[in-house]
Amino acid sequence: MTEPGTRNAAAPSNRFLADGQCCLPGIYGGVGPLSHTQFEQQLLAARHRRGARTDQDHPVWLLVSASSTPNRMASLAGTGENAEPYIRHYAQVIEKAGADVLFVICNTAHAYHSAVQRTLRIPWVHLMDITVGHIRDTWPSLRAVGVLGTDGTLNTQLYHRALQKRGLVAIAPGVSTEPQRLVMDAIFEPTWGIKATGANISDRARRGLATAAEWCAGQGAQVVVAACTEVSVGLTPDQFSTVPLVDPLAVAAEVLLDLAYGIRDPGEFLVRDV
Repeated sequence: MTEPGTRNAAAPSNRFLADGQCCLPGIYGGVGPLSHTQFEQQLLAARHRRGARTDQDHPVWLLVSASSTPNRMASLAGTGENAEPYIRHYAQVIEKAGADVLFVICNTAHAYHSAVQRTLRIPWVHLMDITVGHIRDTWPSLRAVGVLGTDGTLNTQLYHRALQKRGLVAIAPGVSTEPQRLVMDAIFEPTWGIKATGANISDRARRGLATAAEWCAGQGAQVVVAACTEVSVGLTPDQFSTVPLVDPLAVAAEVLLDLAYGIRDPGEFLVRDV
């Protein structure tokens, strides 16, 4: 592993980074189609809030759109091709290209975090860990957190475990229940689901996600986490405002900027199991 406070030996000279930048982030995108484009929009918006007004005010980052990565949910269920070799391969491509830290813009892919992290010298920032940390810091007295994600994310308990470690309770619809069917259809339905329609998010998908979020709130959730990048895209405050929405991509954007400009140290994110 790269020692805390040191840079990947393959990283380009700081001369070619943005002014003040000391860490080069790598982004594993393409999982699904809107994942990294949504994340990059979050990055640009967050950097603008921090004062960026020109091209050169934004950090340099590396991106691989690894759209060939097999469906993570089917991989975990044993009904599709194993996604782990692809995730490992493209994570190593990003590392070899010179990234100092890795962001994987897919929630379900974090089921492979520990196995892939062992093959890397740079830290893979754990999305559940930083999201739950943000929730705990922002709402210290909060107890119950709604989780809207794929069956794979729910079955692997990715958010449940991260929340439990910080004394929080996950409220998520059970797999095969009606609220969860609404989430899965909004993501995967082949004609109007978000993966199928790209940037043109259907009203039906948005309504389904909002209904599922209302179910979480009705069960006592005090915030709702968009625990899938398609949920990040399709569930917005204009559709659902009963309780605050937490977008892991927005949280990750702030962490990436902190790392890029040396506000936080990559060594902080050498997490193997969450």
